[in-house]
Amino acid sequence: MKTFSLVSLLLLFNILTSFGQEGKQLYINYCAGCHGTNLEGTTSAASLLKTEWKSGENKAQIKETIKNGVANTTMIAWSSVLNDEQITSITQFIIASQNSNNTANTSNHFDLIDSKKYNLKVEKLVTENLQTPWGIEFINADTALISEKHGSLKWLINGKVSSQTITGLPQTHTKSSTGGFMDIAFDPEYQQNGWVYLAYSHTNGDNKDAKALALTKIVRGKIINNAWTKQQTLFEVPDSLMVVRGNRWGCRFLFDKDGYLFFSIGDMGKAMDSQNLGKATGKVFRINRDGSIPEDNPFVNEAGALKAIYSIGNRNVQGISQHPQTGEIWATEHGPRGGDELNIIRKGANYGWPVITYGINYDGSQITDKTVQDGMEQPIAYWTPSIAVCPTEFVESPLFSAWENNLLVGALAFQELRRLVIEGDKVTEQELLFKGKGRIRDIKFGKDGALYILTNDPDGILKITPEEEH
Repeated sequence: MKTFSLVSLLLLFNILTSFGQEGKQLYINYCAGCHGTNLEGTTSAASLLKTEWKSGENKAQIKETIKNGVANTTMIAWSSVLNDEQITSITQFIIASQNSNNTANTSNHFDLIDSKKYNLKVEKLVTENLQTPWGIEFINADTALISEKHGSLKWLINGKVSSQTITGLPQTHTKSSTGGFMDIAFDPEYQQNGWVYLAYSHTNGDNKDAKALALTKIVRGKIINNAWTKQQTLFEVPDSLMVVRGNRWGCRFLFDKDGYLFFSIGDMGKAMDSQNLGKATGKVFRINRDGSIPEDNPFVNEAGALKAIYSIGNRNVQGISQHPQTGEIWATEHGPRGGDELNIIRKGANYGWPVITYGINYDGSQITDKTVQDGMEQPIAYWTPSIAVCPTEFVESPLFSAWENNLLVGALAFQELRRLVIEGDKVTEQELLFKGKGRIRDIKFGKDGALYILTNDPDGILKITPEEEH
């Protein structure tokens, strides 16, 4: 490992500080989603820590590239968004970072990130055997189970992903960009009964047929000698309620403190069915652990309604967590182009999709001219443009006592982790903790108190611990 003199480190610090704070923040806001928080590059764009530049590496050339973009590439012109002074600040930050890369060892497997409450150590775990992870759940401080989108479950043991997949798992319908294995959960009494819960894309036809009828299915089973056994079906719909070429499947799990299992199913591209109590799409559901229906579910006595429905008008709930103090169920809902939402999920409530929304269609056309309607809930917060909001988790870890009862929110397209300060039913502050470390698919606190984050593009697991409290 390289070593550096105190003078060299102080010089490096002064360079980054003098150029850095405004330029760094602008870089994080506008560039890190593609080029990475530490300029390391992502699958979307190249690293900016390099020795050969296609468009030139001096200050004037880098500034020109940011300002005008690069033809026939994904590098757009930022002159319509950023003024000349802001572009200069970003340029200076890139050059300072490039210089620091030439003098410092950048091969560490962790980063240190400064936030308002903590200095955060972000460590990437060994994940050679990981492929498009979707959900993670911990049994103890050393062991977790991970679902992979293509249809496998794997153990994470002492920070390494096992090369052995669990056998005997159900086949999943993957002829959709968002289909496959989704969330997993351990029974609240797992140590006594061994039940593991799984959501996946299911068809009664050919799993490889894009035109097969399919929908989300909820099952539970037991993993014995690394084999999936004793499977029980908890929720599925008949073929008449399935869809062809479905998209936006859901599905996120939550066991609340009363032991009920909440799960979501996305609208599957059938927007208006989200308002239909006889359809499974675009809803949040609540069932007992054995799949039976709680007697106080809101629509159990309504003719034609699916009895497991808890709320309707939910486009695609991708994160769900229970407030540690109030017991309220908070959920993130993936919007269209704009209109990502944060909601408190209340019994029998209608969240409006697609009758009301703050988003527009992906082609820029209008979905509806309404954002408000009587009888439909308003979001606690919403994001326009869409950050592609996904998982969410309330903070209860003793390692992060300064974040107690804050809500962490991850994003896919924007590759962000945000900390939301909650007071009552309002978000009073949002802090961007980091950006550009991969599409954030799931967030969980381990039994060791550390924060673990599943990422896609690139696939990996980040372990986050506080190094110092401010």
